[in-house]
Amino acid sequence: MRVVVVGAAGQLGRELVRALPPTSTIALSRADLDVRDAGAVAARIAALRPAIVINAAADNRVDHAERAPDEAVAVNALAAAALAAACRAQDAWLVQMSTDYVFDGRASVPYREDDAPNPLGAYARSKLAGELLARALAPRHAVVRTAGLYATGGSQAKGGSFVDRLLAQARSGAPLRVVADQVTAPTWARDVAAALGRLLPRFARGDAPAGVYHATNAGSCSWHEFACAALELAGVDARVERITGAELQAPAPRPAYSVLANTRLTTLGEPPLRPWRDALAAYLADQST
Repeated sequence: MRVVVVGAAGQLGRELVRALPPTSTIALSRADLDVRDAGAVAARIAALRPAIVINAAADNRVDHAERAPDEAVAVNALAAAALAAACRAQDAWLVQMSTDYVFDGRASVPYREDDAPNPLGAYARSKLAGELLARALAPRHAVVRTAGLYATGGSQAKGGSFVDRLLAQARSGAPLRVVADQVTAPTWARDVAAALGRLLPRFARGDAPAGVYHATNAGSCSWHEFACAALELAGVDARVERITGAELQAPAPRPAYSVLANTRLTTLGEPPLRPWRDALAAYLADQST
């Protein structure tokens, strides 16, 4: 079962390449394939003839998208369409990675896969467009939403993961201010990659249906709670000031509550991803080795 990972140099892409069998996994970074070039996408997928393509490529510069929405659309939506068309031509599966940001955050209970999206900002709209295009153009598709993703090295566009940036600031003595009124389920990319590693053979065998899936570490917390837990588990003594999202004055709106229910994974009998605090502890332990 040949699997192509697009966006292989990103934080999720790196973990996917680590988790999947090396002899049957092809990693394509931005340098290997410009997903904005639909012709190049079609030619490369046709040449590789994969059974499954995982699209982990994304422009996740949430605030930048408010100023330059066309850039987000090119990577998050139009590239998804090109990959979906290429997969359809090869009768391959497309696994399109997406985000909790497709929801508006007005809920008070975790969002299920069939809840109606309502994105708030340009980045979120571009990601929802990518979902819809993937579903419309690739008969064999799985849209996999995750949330609060972090991994070793983090997102290059953001200068590293939230955890790594937080710890670096704390150790430098810089003041820490983190929003306390936005709740999510922070998720280690390694756990998402492991979940996908279990799902891919099921897609290939036909015993996991097409559609939308949520994959996040269990539980939920505010970003402030997450920051405090990271400092505690890392043994760093630092104070974190609680602020509101409004005080952050970010250009892009964020959902106040974007916890995802992993309902479809449970229905399939897949093991739940571990609680977010356990995953964070494992991540920090892995960083120290």
